[in-house]
Amino acid sequence: MPSNLAIARDAVLRPLTDVAADMGIGPHLLEPYGRGAAKIDLAAIDELADRPKAKYVVVSAITPTPLGEGKTTTTVGIGQAMAHLGHRATVAIRQPSMGPTFGIKGGAAGGGYSQVVPMEQINLHLTGDMHAVTAAHNQLSAMVDSHLHFGAEPVLDPRSVTWRRVIDVNDRALRNIVIGLGSRADGVVRETGFDITAASEVMALLALADSLPDMRARLGRIVVGSTPDGEPVTAEDLRAAGAMTVILKQAIKPNLMQTLEGTPVLVHAGPFGNIATGNSSVVADRIGIHSGEFLLTEAGFGADMGAERFFNIKCRASGLTPDAAVIVATVRALKAHSGRFTVVAGKPLPPEMVAENPDDVHAGAANLVKQIENIRVHGVSPVVAINAFPGDHASEHDAIRQIAEAAGARVAVSTHVADGGKGGVELAAMVAEAAHEPSSFQMLYPDEASLRDKVSAIATQVYGASGVEYAPAAARQLDRFTELGLGHLPVCIAKTHLSISSDPSLLGAPTGWTLPVREVRASVGAGFIYLICGEMRTMPGLGRNPAAMQVDIDADGEVVGLY
Repeated sequence: MPSNLAIARDAVLRPLTDVAADMGIGPHLLEPYGRGAAKIDLAAIDELADRPKAKYVVVSAITPTPLGEGKTTTTVGIGQAMAHLGHRATVAIRQPSMGPTFGIKGGAAGGGYSQVVPMEQINLHLTGDMHAVTAAHNQLSAMVDSHLHFGAEPVLDPRSVTWRRVIDVNDRALRNIVIGLGSRADGVVRETGFDITAASEVMALLALADSLPDMRARLGRIVVGSTPDGEPVTAEDLRAAGAMTVILKQAIKPNLMQTLEGTPVLVHAGPFGNIATGNSSVVADRIGIHSGEFLLTEAGFGADMGAERFFNIKCRASGLTPDAAVIVATVRALKAHSGRFTVVAGKPLPPEMVAENPDDVHAGAANLVKQIENIRVHGVSPVVAINAFPGDHASEHDAIRQIAEAAGARVAVSTHVADGGKGGVELAAMVAEAAHEPSSFQMLYPDEASLRDKVSAIATQVYGASGVEYAPAAARQLDRFTELGLGHLPVCIAKTHLSISSDPSLLGAPTGWTLPVREVRASVGAGFIYLICGEMRTMPGLGRNPAAMQVDIDADGEVVGLY
């Protein structure tokens, strides 16, 4: 099969005005960015409000290998397949980060014949939203350090400052730095560091804001540190939120693109999947929910992470109710959960793992069964999508089908990567069927539950833990946030994506373990409390041979090496 870039470059793009018209969006609401993308004015939310609601479907996965199992590709494939069934669908995905694009992962907008195009545009800059988030975040960082330099009111304790800096580049050397070196005029000397832009709280709140005024209010609530007496100091206190809002004025508008087959795609926001929601934006969904018969959106990592946060954080913020959920499964991931093989990013799969062996698939069944349960506990109908790879064997697909059906889930093999929309027709039909069933959606916990009860609900019901253990400092932090009136917020548990547990070495669906919480932080602007379990890297590093080494411009000025 040709490379992703070659396939994307051969695409014949529909005029975006036609794509928007299919959604009921007039040209007066579009702001073109070249031929391949356009911003949608937020006035579209009110203009579309009287139209029927689409069936709302979230695409998640079993616990992935380090290679990823194809959630975005599957989301795009189902969206294209809906057209083959005579349905109008809209796809909503996150914006790729250039850090991973130039690192190991490469492009992040689908693959094969189920892609969002133009490929170069979506993976490189797009409409500048990533840069706007970077600039807004770092504007606050600069104002924090200026505040410290001048000793302004309210007094900010330098040791309490938690607000770092961000950049959309994988750069391990920036994880821990010292700033303010030089003369007294060069600022206050202190330790800090950089995170990747996707890990910024600004990115998380951009994804959860439902309007420009709401984003302005959320930016003002960002906590950057505290006074010597322990009182929170916010971006509003530093009079920084206004400038941040101005920087983000265009970024809050969703981006309209299309798939290879002309299906509308809303591309907006890109919050980190480990420490934040890992979902695209609320405003994109508020537009997409009235733009067709189906709205398909993707949630990062396994159902224990992206889908759980979709249900309990994003849906809580948006007020939208999901009708069905897709769980992407692959032969390689099920075999990996057997514990018999080791999968390493950037390296070929072990030869014995590629060999036909349905027993290895059955040995990893527990993870798929548990992720089906994690969807059902929220009252949503699950559909298992077997994302077929060229080297798969029919007997191994049959093994996944047996596992899923025994767990009471619909299941279909999909060849959307190799065959585009027509390869996902069986899957799309099952998704449509599931979405038309009566919905009994429920969140895992109410707003009024205590923070500890919220954490316990996720740990025991979704992760399968026997309990939660708090480090002394984490327990004090949790109590302090309750005292500050933040106990009503939902919780986001930052943990590894390579296991349902907090230990990446525990495969399948482990039980009898305890969730260790070592630190608790408040993303007050984004609107959630997040708990850190294990080591979380918020600034990736480049490998020995990163994808960036292959990317270049040819003699005709065309991008080469992007994948």
